Amino acid sequence: MAQNLVFIGDSITEDGRRIDDPYDLGVGYVARVARRRAEAGFDDRVVNTGIGGNRAVDLVARFDRDGLAHDPDVVSIHVGINDTWRRYDGGEATSTEAFEASYRDLVTRATDAGARLVLIEPFLLAIRPEQTTWREDLDPKIEVVRALAREFDAQLVEADVAFTRAGYERDPAGLLWDGVHPTDAGRELLARTWFESVTI
Repeated sequence: MAQNLVFIGDSITEDGRRIDDPYDLGVGYVARVARRRAEAGFDDRVVNTGIGGNRAVDLVARFDRDGLAHDPDVVSIHVGINDTWRRYDGGEATSTEAFEASYRDLVTRATDAGARLVLIEPFLLAIRPEQTTWREDLDPKIEVVRALAREFDAQLVEADVAFTRAGYERDPAGLLWDGVHPTDAGRELLARTWFESVTI
């Protein structure tokens, strides 16, 4: 049965897609998930609506247009790292409570529209020394994603777990070149983790 899969998120989801082409999936994990699912026999229509720099509140603002308007059977959400990053590079903090409120809005609207949910943990590898302090902000946001996945019966992609484990086995910069954005190897790891975690 054909399914509409909508991926929404930040630059990690956007990853090279042409904003003016609704059928372009980019070069990142979304395109690789689509390819893996096609090879496995799934009949999906995949849409990538990632936009670089987005925080959770930005997804809320455009969710009708870039999420629900595509009549999704499945909505896959990746957001959170910019909610942390902007605190440290721009002084624009997003509290855990504000992040949860925005994320809850997204998953509630998707569920009310009849879509099933895939929630991807935001992730980080500390490439630069100062990034180790980001964990105090990011970890509670990851817990929000995990809690909402349980509450809304969503499928959880444990991306932070996967990158943390892989970062012990190889140079972390070979996975996330700046601690946030995936290299080619990181894209493959994220796509594989998504594909192996999701059973819809």
